[in-house]
Amino acid sequence: MNDVKARARALVPEIVSRRDEIERARRIPADLNARLVQAGLLRMLVPAEIGGLEMAPLDYVEVIELLGEADASTGWCTMIAAVTCLKSAFLDREVARALYGDPAAVHGGVFAPNGRADVDGDHYVVNGDWQWASGSANCTWLTGGALVYEVGQLQKLPNGAPDARQFLFPADAVELADDWNVSGLCGTGSGSMKVRNCRVPRSHAVSLVTDRQQFGGPLYVFPSFGMLALGISVVAMGNASGAVNDLIALAAEKTPQGTRRVLAQRAHTQIEVARAVAMLRSARAYLIDTIGTAWDEARNDGAISVRARAELRLACTHVARTSAEVCKTMYELGGGSSLFLASPLQRRLRDAMAASQHMMVAPPTLELTGRVLLGVETDLTFL
Repeated sequence: MNDVKARARALVPEIVSRRDEIERARRIPADLNARLVQAGLLRMLVPAEIGGLEMAPLDYVEVIELLGEADASTGWCTMIAAVTCLKSAFLDREVARALYGDPAAVHGGVFAPNGRADVDGDHYVVNGDWQWASGSANCTWLTGGALVYEVGQLQKLPNGAPDARQFLFPADAVELADDWNVSGLCGTGSGSMKVRNCRVPRSHAVSLVTDRQQFGGPLYVFPSFGMLALGISVVAMGNASGAVNDLIALAAEKTPQGTRRVLAQRAHTQIEVARAVAMLRSARAYLIDTIGTAWDEARNDGAISVRARAELRLACTHVARTSAEVCKTMYELGGGSSLFLASPLQRRLRDAMAASQHMMVAPPTLELTGRVLLGVETDLTFL
């Protein structure tokens, strides 16, 4: 997979040079997105059997981290497109080939079951409104989560939970709203989307809870929500690494008022940078360790234990929270210089705080993983 990483690395200078443009546009420009597509970066998690890269999680992490360091919005949209493609492994093989076999296809959407899908013969009739549709303007296919109804009755799983599925819509069946006016991850284009009376074949719907993989490979043993949390945390981690580098560059040149020494020569700067680097690298090491454990179980046992899944989610949350703290420290070390829109440190902080708000890495996830670690009975649906 070194060629994939090399293609990602080759795009970094352009991404860095276009960060302001991305932020102003509030989306990834179409031509830049096309280069991400050409590099194969949006198909990292598609089964190899239908032309995808089917990358091992650690290789995937390295690519997303690299892009997140260049620009968090670009890393985020790449990650969302890649994770959304995990559904391909759970569809009928021929359907998956038709929907995901095209190298130019771009997938995105929203997991949350904010829609309603009424069974109508061999189809569902789907209506719904969803927020947070990252990268949607560049997508050819969009996903929306919805609760299933039949003859007006909400369908439930054997455990009593609602039957929630992911539905695939062609982009021209979806109405996108230009309402992404936010303070962080501004360039992700994560606006709202809606569908009205959209007929979706049963074969174009997936349950992340009850359906089983149709393609072999340990990658698809990883829980979808765990992979989403992993991607979010890695974007945050790359962004934090970038913040440290931005501060180091500033510290070599800036002479704070009231002193003749540049920022890098001040003891406080030295201590805080060292502390931040240790925090970030420690969190990264924990994440890599938990990924390795889960990957070994997936390859050797064909399943990942509840404990390993909980550890992975805990590591993701820890990385995201630590990354936000590191960005805050770098912003504060930059002093008044950080206030200016021309400073990358203010964007790093805004992007870090936005990423840490995602429900997959927000503080409540600590309760979920803590229950598992304590042996308390727990709903594992989102683990």
